[in-house]
Amino acid sequence: MLLGAIADDLTGATDLALTLSREGMKTVQVVGVPPAGFDFGGADAVVVALKSRTIPAEQAVEQSLQALARLQETGARQIVFKYCSTFDSTAEGNIGPVTEALLAALKDDITIVCPAFPTNGRTVYRGYLFVGDLLLSESPMKDHPLTPMTDASLVRLMQAQTQLPVGLVPRETVAAGSAAILAAIETAKAAGKQVLVVDAISDDDLRSIGLAVSGLRLITGGSGIAIGLPENFRRRRELGPKGETTAFQAPEGRAIMLAGSCSKATRGQIEHAIGAGVPAFRVDPLAIDAGELAPDTVIDWAAAERQKVPLIYSSADPDTVRVAQEKLGRNRAGEIVEHFLAAVAAALQARGFSRFLVAGGETSGAVVEALGVSALLIGPEIDPGVPWTVSLGDRTPVALALKSGNFGSVDFFSKACDLLQ
Repeated sequence: MLLGAIADDLTGATDLALTLSREGMKTVQVVGVPPAGFDFGGADAVVVALKSRTIPAEQAVEQSLQALARLQETGARQIVFKYCSTFDSTAEGNIGPVTEALLAALKDDITIVCPAFPTNGRTVYRGYLFVGDLLLSESPMKDHPLTPMTDASLVRLMQAQTQLPVGLVPRETVAAGSAAILAAIETAKAAGKQVLVVDAISDDDLRSIGLAVSGLRLITGGSGIAIGLPENFRRRRELGPKGETTAFQAPEGRAIMLAGSCSKATRGQIEHAIGAGVPAFRVDPLAIDAGELAPDTVIDWAAAERQKVPLIYSSADPDTVRVAQEKLGRNRAGEIVEHFLAAVAAALQARGFSRFLVAGGETSGAVVEALGVSALLIGPEIDPGVPWTVSLGDRTPVALALKSGNFGSVDFFSKACDLLQ
């Protein structure tokens, strides 16, 4: 294995695996820390998908270190810690604590922070993270139910989460190319900096950064940071030329769409789907908690909808989400929905459903766990950062499209279903 990656949620892991696969690396994604002796099938890159974004920081650190140990056992030369391109986190972490722990375990002195993903409108300039034309703090992420982002300065955000000194590599340096970036890293290292936020506003920037960090043992960022990494191994003749993509065959069976994300993008996609005549059923966490809505009701409804692919969703606007959180607690409101949708998915699989489109990182993690999926083969791209995948292992295979809440065009649901036709 050449490259090992640790992702803090499932959809982010899939996004990263797609990027590496597209850049010519044979990539396997595993769900959770794999057991000792796990067969990665001669993969060039392995992405370990954790569910560590919003758990207590000490647990996130422990899981990430376990994943690192497994990747090191299989010979990973470089490690990527992948988090969301909108830097989803709180003042306590978990990006800072995990970065600090991984850097210490790898016995290295410095790493970078670069969540930029220009294709999806995430750019970093002067250390500030932009979502489209908006600062992160002015984007819909300010209303995220679990990780509201009210500051766009990555230097401030990162410094609040770690005791390591944080610096910045500005746009002018990045634009000057990989040699200038490498020189800036060495200068910052000599000055005692250990974490460097790096500006990036284009894929060309990311490729320059990728070349400059070829000697670092740890890289942190969004999936975009991986664009330039495979070429480093190719230059050293450790990786062959880009070849044809692995053949993808989705299993036969019925399809279902499940949405737990409350992001503005997912809400728009749901509205578009309903407007196009997609049968939809909204689940309410308050109704679930009160015992007024049981999984069997939704399962029977979905099984009876045979004309079009049905959509089951809990997504709601920020005010509605806030009401549920005030009554149930912030974390419990989300967990109720995740467990409910996961139970629905498992029951529908038993009824012949084999194609699952899931929106939302936490929801995706719960659904994948309920379906017993341990590894994924990356398939065709639906929208930037979101592929169809098929499960690997001894169980009956299922096709999965695991979408980060913020990703995808407004017609994403119909586009995803049409692709499997």
